[in-house]
Amino acid sequence: MDIIFASNNRHKIREIKDVLKGPVRLIPMADAGIVEDIPENETTLEANALVKARYVYSLTGANVIADDTGLETESLKGAPGVHSARYAGENKDPDNNITRLLRELEGHENRKARFRTVIALIYENREYLFEGIIKGMIINERRGIAGFGYDPVFIPDNENLTFAEMPAERKNMISHRAIAIRKLCDFLQSRL
Repeated sequence: MDIIFASNNRHKIREIKDVLKGPVRLIPMADAGIVEDIPENETTLEANALVKARYVYSLTGANVIADDTGLETESLKGAPGVHSARYAGENKDPDNNITRLLRELEGHENRKARFRTVIALIYENREYLFEGIIKGMIINERRGIAGFGYDPVFIPDNENLTFAEMPAERKNMISHRAIAIRKLCDFLQSRL
């Protein structure tokens, strides 16, 4: 089964391909001839994921998935949340986003946070949502060089390494995106 992934983010594409199993072939949006950035102006992760999936579906009529992910911190009342990619500005600079996050968390004892991914699927003209959550904490300094986004400052519960320090195999077993992808895979397997 071919499914277009409504993203051109090479990190996400690689991570999802590493987790996706079975008879599903993921087609990056660019390979389907769509190269433009799809605006993510909605107020929830669910709505952003659906907007992207609907846009690609409207152009292709093919099965499509799209995701949106946010880092939600307790001390900052869920921020950066849906604004995670653009937390420090429209240029989506991960380093600046981390700098802003660490600055805003200065003086807060509560460093609890969670990553939340929502995957929207349009399959046979019906819409579905799958969610993955992993809880953890934000540390005071960057550690590690792997991963992307906020990975250098996020340590999952019951782990000693940040996502950026973990081997990809470990991260892909426990991450928020992996949890959502497994739910998506279970759904697709049930349809085959």
